[in-house]
Amino acid sequence: MPALHIMTVIGTRPEAIKLAPVVLCARMQPDRFAVRVVRTGQHREVVDEVLDEFGVAADVDLAIMQPDQTPAHVLAASVRGLADVVAKERPDWVLVQGDTTTTLAGALAGFYGRARIGHVEAGLRSGNRWSPFPEEVNRTLTTHLADLHFAPTAHARLNLLRGGIDATKIVLTGNTVIDALVLARDFPARDSRRLPAPYVLVTAHRRENHGDALVRICDAIRALLNSHPSLRAWIPMHPHPVVRRTWADRLGGHERVLLTEPLGYTEFLRALQGAVLVLTDSGGVQEECVALGKPVLVLREHTERPEAVDAGVAWVVGTDVAPIVDAASKVLDDRARRDAMARSSDTFGDGHASQRILDALWDA
Repeated sequence: MPALHIMTVIGTRPEAIKLAPVVLCARMQPDRFAVRVVRTGQHREVVDEVLDEFGVAADVDLAIMQPDQTPAHVLAASVRGLADVVAKERPDWVLVQGDTTTTLAGALAGFYGRARIGHVEAGLRSGNRWSPFPEEVNRTLTTHLADLHFAPTAHARLNLLRGGIDATKIVLTGNTVIDALVLARDFPARDSRRLPAPYVLVTAHRRENHGDALVRICDAIRALLNSHPSLRAWIPMHPHPVVRRTWADRLGGHERVLLTEPLGYTEFLRALQGAVLVLTDSGGVQEECVALGKPVLVLREHTERPEAVDAGVAWVVGTDVAPIVDAASKVLDDRARRDAMARSSDTFGDGHASQRILDALWDA
């Protein structure tokens, strides 16, 4: 049997982190797999840095990114560019990951080009089409385009079954973010900025949190620092200009707030491990916190990763000032509560998801 031609589609930092292990695993088996990496350019610098750390280079770069881009622009430009690549290269499989606009574009382009579509991290659902926006709709639509669904957890698999997906088309794999964490153990150490303990690590960037919600998050961080005089906050800022302006306007100049550019993958993991508490609206960070045993407050009204809450590591607190400050204070001030949350778990996988995905593609 000739090697399967797999086209992996990457547009954002989470996709780079979670698909790089699959690419590397496939390239260790050249008799079975021929892998091409296509990046849309939905995000640029943050993706470049992650791919560089993993030693993965893009074979095709669509370079669709533009200032103040909208999901409509990303979708239209990505589908157009990816459709041309699919038509030219005729892959056996188009592999997409997660719930970004690039994910949906890759699935659509693959479908239009009559390639089979594999969806990594399939089956996540919040139950609210507006939260997260536009990710909840992106991943739901991708489900209906995919030929194979790689569910990271039993809960995600159940969501797919409830949505009418044929059980024979669902493969329970674990999440490739754990594969990435395993690989990162062997990455060379990079110089990184350090903060004296104790500090909280904060990330927030989702579109539904732009505007008033992010302002409230900023005000909650300020209130938390006011009530805890020895505490600091480290905030790696997402490249989106709305997010950066809000952080700078509300917290810039605060003597105990460190606003930095986005961190590289290994640098971020080091910052995460040193934090006493993590506050985030990121799905991937929730998964990393569970694997590393780091207490995390989820700055959203819903999470599509209830496994993190069930593991006792995550607490969904929303975006209002009082609940954030109250929950963070309870974790910071109660050592027993904090220790109870600081438990690592294999809820999201064992580090072998990439090989399970590739085996399923080979056998399909």
